[in-house]
Parts: sequence; structure tokens; C-alpha cells
Amino acid sequence: MRMSMLWAALLLPPPRAFEAGEPVGTPIPAEEQLRRQAEALQALAQWALQFTPRVALADGEAVLMEVAGSLRLFGGQRALRLRVRAGAREMGAQAVGWAGTGLAALALARAGVQQTTAQPLAERLDPLPVATLSALRPHALTLAQIGCPRLGDVRRLPRSGLARRFDAAMLQALDQAYGAQPEVHAWQALPASFRARIELMQRVDQAPALMGGARRLLLQLCGWLAARHLGVSACTLHWSHDSMRARDVEAHGELQLRTAQPTRDPNHLTRLLAEHLQHLTLAAPVSDLALSVQTLAPIAPPSGSLLPDAAWQAEAHEETQGRPKFPHPPRGGGWAQPSLGGRIIPVLERLAARLGDERVSRPLLREDHRPECTQQWVSAVAPLSRGRARISPLPQPAWLLAAPLPLAMHHNKPTYQGPLLLLMGPNRVDAGWWDRTGQGDAAHTRQARRDYWVAWSDRAGLLWLFQSRQGAEFNWFLHGFF
Repeated sequence: MRMSMLWAALLLPPPRAFEAGEPVGTPIPAEEQLRRQAEALQALAQWALQFTPRVALADGEAVLMEVAGSLRLFGGQRALRLRVRAGAREMGAQAVGWAGTGLAALALARAGVQQTTAQPLAERLDPLPVATLSALRPHALTLAQIGCPRLGDVRRLPRSGLARRFDAAMLQALDQAYGAQPEVHAWQALPASFRARIELMQRVDQAPALMGGARRLLLQLCGWLAARHLGVSACTLHWSHDSMRARDVEAHGELQLRTAQPTRDPNHLTRLLAEHLQHLTLAAPVSDLALSVQTLAPIAPPSGSLLPDAAWQAEAHEETQGRPKFPHPPRGGGWAQPSLGGRIIPVLERLAARLGDERVSRPLLREDHRPECTQQWVSAVAPLSRGRARISPLPQPAWLLAAPLPLAMHHNKPTYQGPLLLLMGPNRVDAGWWDRTGQGDAAHTRQARRDYWVAWSDRAGLLWLFQSRQGAEFNWFLHGFF
């Protein structure tokens, strides 16, 4: 047994004893309890796959994962423990145990021991009750009657006598928990597509109150995205209305969530969804939620640079303030786009959710030789282009006029508040022959045929002029100021 292995056991609480929203005393059928527990266990296992592919289910109440190979990826054992503990608590786990074997980690989680120490594994397991190992639970009363209520007491009994009086599974479980025999687990497979559902603890009348269940669905989604190295730019939150709704109310409702660029940051998705829910009115009480994805895109893996960029430094600062981010730092083109100031896009998306998509816009740079076509305003939640538009190396004015201003001529030279001195040029632009607007007789081409110059005015400073080459006459226009 390689004691360098590190296992985590995520223990779910026992199933609820009463129906959500029903008075105390209304029991849930056993089949329904098992179904809900199985759904919660699968959701927790799917979330855990972001940390390691070695994830297994245990006894219908816990998820085991071997994470020794992931320590370096997530910044060491302490950082990984903090991240797993915080996320598992939000996913509904009541305890997290850590040990060198899976069964030992599960036993420690059942006993409520969640701290990892340098103490040998045997010294940590010996004081635990025998019921913390599933194979020993049927024999707990018999072992207690013979004076062996703890695992250490059972280990000190003669093995030959234990083998004759108890089943072989008990000795095998003891050996596997203490690392004397290897463990065998059926690893969970990552689903190819994502759709998750959760039943709410009680009927919800106000849309903002849906965030409790929606947050867990978003965490599960981001775990699936991290395991598949993907990001989401469009997902939909679905809900079912109560069966006692009015006749004119539909049975289901939905809300689509869009981002300008692919992300798998649950904090950003949570804040964005909260803004949308603030302006939503439910037609009837809601009993359950579901989450599906529409648009996925790969996210670049983290860079191996020794000098992290400003976006990752901001993420790391939030981690130190007690807000663990998720999953790994997006250096080199992950969640934030450095050319847009790192965190500008998430802020714009939240503003658009609060004020409306049509009221928040951002500039988009386009590759076009016509200066008036190099920039356009688009919705803040419109998808970002993957490539970066190239900027002309020639001088560009800081202020471009909305429409070119015709200039007067004096002795065949353009004037603007006096005579102009042409300093640099011409820079010929002949583009837009493909750009057609209108239909039929109203159709025309937005072609530009110009020679641009940089000129000097004693009163206005540096100017950007062009001489039109369209038509019989070559007219001069002022197009911008430097």
C-alpha cells in the first residue's frame, strides 16, 4: 500500500424525514428517499470530478476521491483541502474526512474528524467506534458486548478467532482501512452532456429565493466544465410551477443566462443570475429547478509562466480574502481578456442584467480600412470574437468626426480656420466595394476612395484630412483631430 496516497471522503447527511413544505409528520416514502439521496450523491460525484478522475461512490451516502496526483495542480494540500471543504459544504456534504485510504477517510468523516494531522493512520483510526466502518456495523452490538466498542479493540483480537466467528468482509475492511490491503473501487465516468435537477426544500414564491438551489446547480455545472476543460457562454435555468397553480399559468418557466465570453467561474455566474432574478416575477410557487447548457467552448489551459498576469493576481487576492475562486487560475486567455481590462466584461454583464441588454453597450474593434467602420457598439452580453482586430500602424486621430466636414479651397489648397500645411501623406484607402445597403433601386455601395493626409493648422493643431477620389471633382474633407 502506497501511504503517499491521499483520499477525501465527502459525506452526505441522511435523507430528510419529511416532505418539503409539508407539516411535520408527513413522511417521505422509502423509495423517494433513496431516489433523492442517489440524485444528491451523483451531483456531488460529478462536482468532485473537477479535482481528480478517481472518484467513487461509497455505501450510498458518501463520495470518495483520491487526490494525491492533483496536489500540485491546485497549489498544495492545504489549498486543495480548503477548496474541497468550501465547495462540498455548498453541495450539501455535512463532513469531509481525509486519510491515506478511502475507507479510513470515510470512517473519519462519519466520526466528525475533519482535520488532517501527521499522526500515523493507525493512531487516528483506533479510537473510532466500530460503526464507522460499514462492514463492522452489523456486528457492532456483539463487539460492544465483548468489550470491543472501538476499531483499535477489534484489531487487538486474535485474527484466527475473528475469522471463525465473523465474516471475511469484516477482516478485509479492517485491512483496507488500515492500508494492509489495496482497495478496489468503481470509478465514476464523466457524462458527455450536462443537465442537472434539484428539488427545493420548500415551495418558493419569490424569484430571488431561487438562488439557494440555483447556486448548487451552478457549482455542479462548473465542476463538470472544469473536468472537461470547457467554458459556458449560454445556459438556461428551468423551473416547475406548483400543481396548485392557476389555470392560466404554464407548468414551467425558464431564464436564459448569457456571457460575453466562455467562463466556468461559479461566483460570476451566481452574481449574474442574481441580477436577473431580482427583476423576475414568478407566476406561481416553484417546487424544483433544473439547469441545462446551450453554448460551450474550450478554455485555454493555465500558462506555466513564473510571472502571473494582473487578472490572476486579482483572483488570487480574492482567495486570500476568504472567497475561493474556481477552478484553476485563468492565465493566458481564460476568463478575463487583458485587452478589456481584466474584469470589465463581468461588470458589464451584471450591469446589463440589472438595466437591460439594450441599455448597456461596449465598443467592438473591427478590421476595416474605412475609419468610420473600425468601431461599432454592440450589446454587453454579445459574444466576443476569438481573434484580435489589427490596428493600422499609420497615425490615427484621437477624435473622429461623426460625418466628414467639407473644407473650403483657397488657391487650390484646403483651408480650416486659415491655411493648412500638409505634413504627411497621402495614405490611400480604397475599400468597401463589398458593403452594400438597401435593396432594389435604393441599394448603394458604401465604397470609400480617399487619400488621407496629416495637416497642421495654426489655430486647430494637427488635423486629419482626406481628398475624395470619387466623382469628377476631388473634394477635401476634415475627418478627425489629433
